[in-house]
Amino acid sequence: MGAVVADDGPSGVKAPDGGWGWAVLFGCFIITGFSYAFPKAVSVFFKELIREFGIGYSDTAWISSILLAMLYGTGPLCSVCVNRFGCRPVMLVGGLFASMGMVIASFCTSIVQIYLTAGVITGLGLALNFQPSLIMLNRYFDKRRPLANGLSAAGSPVFLCALSPLGQILQHEYGWRGGFLILGGMLLNCCVCGALMRPLEPPKKAEATKEPAEKKVKKKLLDFSVFKDSGFVIYTIAASIMVLGLFVPPVFVVSYAKDLGYQDTKAAFLLTILGFIDIFARPVCGMVAGLKWVRPRCVYLFSFAMIFNGFTDLMGSMSVDYGGLVVFCIFFGISYGMVGALQFEVLMAIVGTQKFSSAIGLVLLAEAMAVLIGPPSAGKLLDATGRYMFVFIIAGIEVTTSALVLALGNFFCIKKKSEEPHTKEEAAEREELNKSENKTPEDAKVDSIEVEQFLKDEPEKNGEVVTNPETCV
Repeated sequence: MGAVVADDGPSGVKAPDGGWGWAVLFGCFIITGFSYAFPKAVSVFFKELIREFGIGYSDTAWISSILLAMLYGTGPLCSVCVNRFGCRPVMLVGGLFASMGMVIASFCTSIVQIYLTAGVITGLGLALNFQPSLIMLNRYFDKRRPLANGLSAAGSPVFLCALSPLGQILQHEYGWRGGFLILGGMLLNCCVCGALMRPLEPPKKAEATKEPAEKKVKKKLLDFSVFKDSGFVIYTIAASIMVLGLFVPPVFVVSYAKDLGYQDTKAAFLLTILGFIDIFARPVCGMVAGLKWVRPRCVYLFSFAMIFNGFTDLMGSMSVDYGGLVVFCIFFGISYGMVGALQFEVLMAIVGTQKFSSAIGLVLLAEAMAVLIGPPSAGKLLDATGRYMFVFIIAGIEVTTSALVLALGNFFCIKKKSEEPHTKEEAAEREELNKSENKTPEDAKVDSIEVEQFLKDEPEKNGEVVTNPETCV
């Protein structure tokens, strides 16, 4: 976490940083929008579900929690599927699952059935789309990766701005059953996004020279060696604490406004405000993270974003009218956008491209339990106290604690150790550098000729886009 890992693509393929990568970025934008906006947008239907099934806040909050838990908890499964079958086929199957879950949910007659359909099946479908899209984005972008991450993360607030009022309209016109059915049809667009994920492959010359060596290496379906990296372990612990409270305020802010006596449409408009601010916060934060001085220290920017978010939750607990909730949504949108733009950029910087497909799956699994108990436990607290203030305070404390774990862990545990080689490979690399300093002038001339030849050949080694799904990772 203290030092940025070189982002080398599979088989030495260079990231194009453009070209078809912009189409991949667009697909990732759509998938991110559906994945993160859906659990919040579904909260628009909670009041009607409470009336129909005679349940409490904590019962309906389980829908959002199960969606998020499936998105996170199936991380290793998604990693194995991507490493085995490739990104495109996994995303196509995921799009079908996501749509099927919402369509079946529209015919459910109990809240448990909705848990299984809208929660488990749709959540699994979104997970099978979300993780592969991030992996492909990481393959296509290197120098422009912070900006690409910020732009793709902006899909979440854009879709939140659209899906929240759309959910209100669908609920008013067709009821929650008709709304679920239409939303299920919309999720079929995930299949279209999956079709955009064309894999990268080395040029034929490079492929011919490296083919014998690659045949000897057996590809791991899930690489657990990432746990040897102390930076990865600290990131995983901090992120798990963070998600306990990160998603709680967006889930409950609409119900908060309704309980204060405001109309449903006016209450749902709060999510639109939050999403509108978030739209601009994510790309701007991505550009800032890509600056030459900031990028090596993006972990500290990420820590600041979490502290900002936690402090906003604590201030939001004091809101007593609609104006106070509007101010809360503005600042929450800024801080939430910063967190969204940086969380996977920091993870990519820690582990690099080759281990990212396994690392993201393991991180999401570690976060799954926290996501699963976060909103329901907040709902239990709300049912017991009847006051939203305590819900927002607990969420703020959890997010602030995660920021301190990340920043202090990075400063004390990583920075000092980074002065010494972590692995045998790094030690050998350093020894090789020491030898090169003692070379004779004749050796230096030979090296300079090799470098010149390498630079001439470098433009020919950029990755090419092919249509074989087996080579996308």
